[in-house]
Amino acid sequence: MKKLPIGTQSFSILRNQNYVYVDKTKYIWELVENGRVYFLSRPRRFGKSLLLSTIEELFKGNKKLFEGLYIYEKWNWEKTNPIIYIDFTNLNFETTERLELSFNSILKDIADENNIKIPGNDLYSYKFASLIKKIYEKTSKRVVVLIDEYDKPIVDNITKEDTLKGNQEILKNFYNVLKGTDEYIKFIFITVVSKFANMSLFSSLNSLDDITLNRNFACICGYTHQELKDNFKSYLNNFKDELSISYEETTNKINYWYDGYSWDGKNKVYNPFSTLQLFNNSKFSNYWFETGTPEFLINVLKKSNDYKDILKPITVKESRFKSFSYNNIDPINIFFQTGYLTIVEEMIINDLIHYKLEFPNFEVEISLLDHLLDLNISEEKIAERRKK
Repeated sequence: MKKLPIGTQSFSILRNQNYVYVDKTKYIWELVENGRVYFLSRPRRFGKSLLLSTIEELFKGNKKLFEGLYIYEKWNWEKTNPIIYIDFTNLNFETTERLELSFNSILKDIADENNIKIPGNDLYSYKFASLIKKIYEKTSKRVVVLIDEYDKPIVDNITKEDTLKGNQEILKNFYNVLKGTDEYIKFIFITVVSKFANMSLFSSLNSLDDITLNRNFACICGYTHQELKDNFKSYLNNFKDELSISYEETTNKINYWYDGYSWDGKNKVYNPFSTLQLFNNSKFSNYWFETGTPEFLINVLKKSNDYKDILKPITVKESRFKSFSYNNIDPINIFFQTGYLTIVEEMIINDLIHYKLEFPNFEVEISLLDHLLDLNISEEKIAERRKK
């Protein structure tokens, strides 16, 4: 029986050390075939880093890792591309000065790895542009740029106005480089948890293809029903025996606890982290809560007068997901982007797209309601919700 990939975000480790890997290369193939500059928002613990790691190994041409996967027979393994991979969770962004120093440091590390010299005393944005251009000139191959959780310097400083504005300006200048060096770039993929659409990134890279709500990529992260059955058959059977209930009863209970996330109102997926923890611990529990609720979400809860809306299904216009800024934070938008609300139906009302939002599953519902109680928010309303 293959091992459960809990806490493992490296595609090469999963493939080389007998871990379960749910094949998402079909989506990667479609991305590469149909475009080159992408943006994806998904909640924490949803496999975004593993997705980027898979893309990285693909462009490096590590053919052996992909044996048996969808993309194996389709990819041209003779062609490879240099990679620039930046994980924002590894940067220091407590202050704007530290963020700038972190950028300079990581750019130097990437340059050293590629045996390239970049200017030592110039602005980080100039260094970034120089790095991309020199890698291209050295290899005669266009660069693949992968950026994970670009929003961290923003959301982790959401209550610190001066730091927030400074980090916003740095990110804006940083991403302007990608636009200015387009001729040297093969492919760009950027992931976030919460997208601040009119802030740093989108104002610089307005040509990004945002696939967050694209139905074709609704299941690019997370496990579908079929993927769960195909990849975790042994775990499902063992768990069924431990519970002393039927296979159908077991899957129904897993659905109730951990299924239901959707970005198009039709295709549903399980949260990978909670599902893996379920099989690892052999018991139903609130694993979502244990991962930690983002601090900025708690701050939104404290300030919001609209929290009652999330205790019942709510219908919003599509445009509500597109008008978003740090000085005008929409709590419903935040709850959706962080995974506390999900799309249960897409509908057309007066020729405009609307989404019906609700809790995706029981685990998320009790996670948020517990936080609301901790904040002494509407205990009567919460008790009423729990009776339903």
